[in-house]
Amino acid sequence: MKKPASTAELSRAKQWLKQQKSIAGRSLTASIVTSILAGFCLIAQTAVLAYLVNQVVFLDQQWLDHTPALSVLLVLILIRILLIKYTEQLAFKGATKIKLSLRNSLYDKLITLGPSYVSEQQSPQLAQLLQQGVEELEAYYARYLPAVAFCAIIPLSILAVVLPIDWLTGLIFLVTAPLVPMFMILIGLKAESLNQKHWQQLNRMSNHFLDVIQGLAQLKLFNASRAEAQAIADIADKYRRSTMGILKIAFLSSFALEFLATLSIALVAVIVGFRLFWGELDFAIGFMMLLLAPEFYLPFRNLGSQYHAKMKGVAAAQQMLEILNATPAHSGQGKAKLNDNNQLSICFKDVSFNYPNKEAAISSISLTIDGPGLYGVVGPSGAGKSTLIDLLLAFLQPQHGHISINQQSLTDIDKKHWHQHLAWVPQNSQLIYGSILDNIQLGDVNASTEQVLAAAQQSGVDQFVNDFDDGWQHLITEHGRGISGGQKQRIAMARALLKQADILVLDEPSAHLDSETEQWLNQSIAQYAKDHIVIVIAHRLHTVKDAKNILLLNDGQLWAQGTHQQLLDSSDLYAQLIAANGELSQQILAAAGNNQVNLNKLDVDCTHTTGRNTNSSEAKDA
Repeated sequence: MKKPASTAELSRAKQWLKQQKSIAGRSLTASIVTSILAGFCLIAQTAVLAYLVNQVVFLDQQWLDHTPALSVLLVLILIRILLIKYTEQLAFKGATKIKLSLRNSLYDKLITLGPSYVSEQQSPQLAQLLQQGVEELEAYYARYLPAVAFCAIIPLSILAVVLPIDWLTGLIFLVTAPLVPMFMILIGLKAESLNQKHWQQLNRMSNHFLDVIQGLAQLKLFNASRAEAQAIADIADKYRRSTMGILKIAFLSSFALEFLATLSIALVAVIVGFRLFWGELDFAIGFMMLLLAPEFYLPFRNLGSQYHAKMKGVAAAQQMLEILNATPAHSGQGKAKLNDNNQLSICFKDVSFNYPNKEAAISSISLTIDGPGLYGVVGPSGAGKSTLIDLLLAFLQPQHGHISINQQSLTDIDKKHWHQHLAWVPQNSQLIYGSILDNIQLGDVNASTEQVLAAAQQSGVDQFVNDFDDGWQHLITEHGRGISGGQKQRIAMARALLKQADILVLDEPSAHLDSETEQWLNQSIAQYAKDHIVIVIAHRLHTVKDAKNILLLNDGQLWAQGTHQQLLDSSDLYAQLIAANGELSQQILAAAGNNQVNLNKLDVDCTHTTGRNTNSSEAKDA
């Protein structure tokens, strides 16, 4: 579990929260001003009420004789009600603006950081931060900050009114007032530490629950569901205990504040009562002091009750800052447009990249992809295939070397503009909540019906769409529920084909497909590759047998490259990959016999291949 935030981190989070007030514009400022005006109305209201009661009760005058004063009292009450109403509306309006802005900023930052950053994070924690974490800030801006301003001005205003009229009561206010914030700070220091741990426990519980839900089938199959249920119960119990600890501190804080405020009010009431009994104080002044006493301590009590909103806001802000201050794995500063050529040329020159605390993912790779055609990327697991593609997609930036497109550095090209030239179909494609038609049109929202149908036909979607009663409007829900894995893959392929991008990147496009559909799809890919660049990460090597060029990666290096036949002739590793994939055909046997390849090597498991083959340098020159 992550360590609690340091004092410096908490200080930065608090300062950052204050800086976000400018997003709300004048709404928060207006809410604070209206709340203070409501406080002034209350002071005036108590003075008028004390005057009226003294005149009617002790001087035996009639209420009707003081119609102007009654009218003033009524106006003050109505104005105060309206001010309180608009104070809440303005505060929540400002808080809503801040929430929307921060949520958009976090989302934009995650887009900038890219999939490489998001994949390393815990998705439940990110979802919780974007939803609940941002929502926690509403109470901070709408309640806590106005309470701070109200607490800073209204008690001082009441003191300014009371001291000239009754210095003894003002002295009591002045002496007892610091006790309330002092106890609030002492209790708040302990509560803030507990709140940090509580937030981390909530993140841990969310992550664990998602893991259990996603792996429920495996837990049932391995008869581990009961043990996992007990683990969930333990985690939930720890979270419950943490919640109760926070509530205990909150209730203790409220009790302490209420107790001190009540004692202070009682002290004022007793002293005023004795002074009235002894005739040392006029009733109107004494009654006004009694009315103002609860209102003097009320801002401190409100501030104490809203202090937990501050703690939650600071805890959420700390995690937001971690995202907003994160450095993307790519520069993201490019503003140039891609040179408008009829065909694209991609060049990797001495490109290297390694992940933090890991060995190099790829090292000193130089290659060229020039013009339309099918290009394959193959190699053992962990060879660097995905990293190579992430670099091309600009999800990552090379730490050494550079990538150029049409002799233009990729880091100088605007990423959004570059992505318009790309279409990507990963092995596990993500579909949105919507119909089959909605998911295909995501590739080009402006595409015509004829273009959508053509893409669907190329990918084989039209072969199964009529099996559903609602056809193209068949609803796809979370994680592609409502369709099979193969149907999901074909819809993703149709979406990519509809975009008609210059570069189509595929990660095992035939995954989850039957042999007939796979053959159909391979023909569509070959047809698309006549006019476009198609790069395929192939685990089943027969899908790239007819590729224009095959890049063989191993241990993060470009081991060899060439056509299917050239690699069979020159690379033992490629032959071993073919054998390990069960792709040993009569053609391979004939090629191996003609070129005197040692067939015994074909039986070696590719996982035992650790060194370069003897022909690797020759293969690189191919």
